[in-house]
Amino acid sequence: MKKIILITVLSISLFSCGKKEDNTNIDTLIASKNVTALQAKKGLIQADLAKIDEALAKLDVKKDEALVSVETVKDTVFSHYLEVQGSVDTKENILVQPEYQGTLLSLNVKAGQRVSKGQILGRIDDAGLSQQVASLENQYTLAKTTFERQKNLWNQKIGSEIQYLQAQTQMISAQRGVAQIKAQLSKTIIRAPFTGTIDEVFVEKGQVVAPSAQGLMRIVNLSNMYVSTSVPETYIGKLKVGTGVDVLLTSLGKTYKGKVRQIGNFVNPSNRSFGIEVGVPNPENLLRPNQVASLKITDYVSKNAVVIPTNVIQEDGEKNKYVYIVTNSNGKTGIAKKVIVKPGQSSDNVTEILSGLSAEDIIVTEGANAVSEGMKLNF
Repeated sequence: MKKIILITVLSISLFSCGKKEDNTNIDTLIASKNVTALQAKKGLIQADLAKIDEALAKLDVKKDEALVSVETVKDTVFSHYLEVQGSVDTKENILVQPEYQGTLLSLNVKAGQRVSKGQILGRIDDAGLSQQVASLENQYTLAKTTFERQKNLWNQKIGSEIQYLQAQTQMISAQRGVAQIKAQLSKTIIRAPFTGTIDEVFVEKGQVVAPSAQGLMRIVNLSNMYVSTSVPETYIGKLKVGTGVDVLLTSLGKTYKGKVRQIGNFVNPSNRSFGIEVGVPNPENLLRPNQVASLKITDYVSKNAVVIPTNVIQEDGEKNKYVYIVTNSNGKTGIAKKVIVKPGQSSDNVTEILSGLSAEDIIVTEGANAVSEGMKLNF
């Protein structure tokens, strides 16, 4: 465009501005049909055009150059992630059920209360079991005394063996009766199965209770949380117990660092996947069962990887992947060279290069579409 403009300006200057006699001479020569004179005039004009082209060539020094951005390749740690969704859960999230049917005599907790393992949550009317315990304990005491006396006599060779064995049997039977009734009585006491928080209470004092789908109350422990999800079977062998996982809770806007703590041994035939559990810390008690989580599971790590932006990798007509690097670098200039590369895995908009590049190579990152082999680069 610059050349055209200059030619036009010079042409106008030569043939229009202040050159009326030249135009007249040319018109006169054409009218005279003097071939020799016309050829001489043409030679003069062509000589002037050659001078103009030479001047333009000196001015247009950047016609085979490109302005680009570059980046020096470095060795770095490259990690590839498998991204899946999962659900937050806890093993300690249960409905407390009564083991004995009867009237709820006392209820010692309310929703939101923190309780310890074994703490008494309430009591159910024992319907006279405590009186039976007292009666059976008296019978056991008598049977024990009788056995001890019979044993002393037997040791002195007094009495028969059958009397000694009968006394022993009666004592053991009474002892078992006491233990059995005490076990039944203990079921009237409702205790916390683990340390946690009472989430909801569904009954009230004085209500007749029995095992049901609703239960008496819900108790949850938020200190032992995990995320469960399914992973395609192609990742069998890539995941191990202890593999690091980033757990993003979009509802909280927080990312937690977890680890794979369990890997399933069964592949679901319907979707060709297997289950895993990822243990997640919950120091702020913000995690809740059934929250949706996004998991980034590290399935590949290279400690000394050559990594470049994914968008700088191009493909030629022969399906070869390539990038442009800078050779003969001299400050802010260099020469473009096309290099065939072998890409590996991609993650977070970067790609590992398995071959073709090495550390300290300078690659073209912006403006590569306008670059060709051997072109001078300015950056």
